[in-house]
Amino acid sequence: MKAVRIYAFGGPEVLKLEEVARPVPAADEILVEVYASGVNPVDWAIREGGPEPMRAYLTLPLTLGWDAAGVVAEVGRDVTEFQVGDAVYGVPNFPGNGSYAEYCAAKASQFARKPTSLSFAEAAGVPLAGLTAWTGLFGHGQVQAGQRVLIQGASGGVGGFAVQFAKAKGAYVIGTASAGNLDYVRELGADEAIDYRSQPWEELVRNVDVVLEASPLRDNAARVKAVSVLKAGGIFVSVNTDFPFDDAVQAALAARQATGALAANEPRQDWLREMAQLIDAGRVKVLISRVYPLAQVADAHRESQTWHVQGKLVLQIRPNDEPA
Repeated sequence: MKAVRIYAFGGPEVLKLEEVARPVPAADEILVEVYASGVNPVDWAIREGGPEPMRAYLTLPLTLGWDAAGVVAEVGRDVTEFQVGDAVYGVPNFPGNGSYAEYCAAKASQFARKPTSLSFAEAAGVPLAGLTAWTGLFGHGQVQAGQRVLIQGASGGVGGFAVQFAKAKGAYVIGTASAGNLDYVRELGADEAIDYRSQPWEELVRNVDVVLEASPLRDNAARVKAVSVLKAGGIFVSVNTDFPFDDAVQAALAARQATGALAANEPRQDWLREMAQLIDAGRVKVLISRVYPLAQVADAHRESQTWHVQGKLVLQIRPNDEPA
């Protein structure tokens, strides 16, 4: 099968499309014939050597990609929830057989049936970013109907899903983004959209139950400002797990009697199912910015690294991309 692998850490030039052996699923795994793979910032971060906490887990050569949509080609002997031919979406094992490949093997518990309303390319843009948003909002933030939620980086892959998920659950959503993305954030359903560069958002926003830091900005001084908009007892959640809270953030949280959490993605099948239900009900949209053929993976990485992508980038592995 064809797969994109890296044999050294570095720039886009280290991405190699080659023929490799098809993986064999373990007892608790499925083998997915991949139709499309999402492209995420974590992909090129790992290509460059990964954030420090990840480096110990990275063994070369490595197949990148942690977003997959495709069809079940084989099931492990202990797998009962899937059959060969099922259209699925989910997150491959990390580290392991990534989704920049014609096939990937992954734990069945990290996949669910694909939203029926989406093409494979659209579905491939959901799992990693969607699960990251879901983990932050509901796994750690415990967001409920009627609460006020501030989402920083609301126009990005994670932030865009977070806006929609929080609205679908009945929250009042405030999103921050750059000026050119404010209309997009409103289209996603945000009740308020604020330009974080030109507007003093920390003065405009008050009495927030949950702040979700989905922005790639790693700045503890900005986190202190974000904590200041929380209600007493509120929750601050960051998806930037490689950037711990410093003493100033901890002190700000203590002063607000607030909880702070670094939210690592949890690839749970029940959450993937619930996201699929919201998508098929028309309550969550999936915006694909661009689809690249697998051979142009380096170009996809270069575009992702601009941090100016609105929606998701996807690699098309197979040409048949109709909903199934």
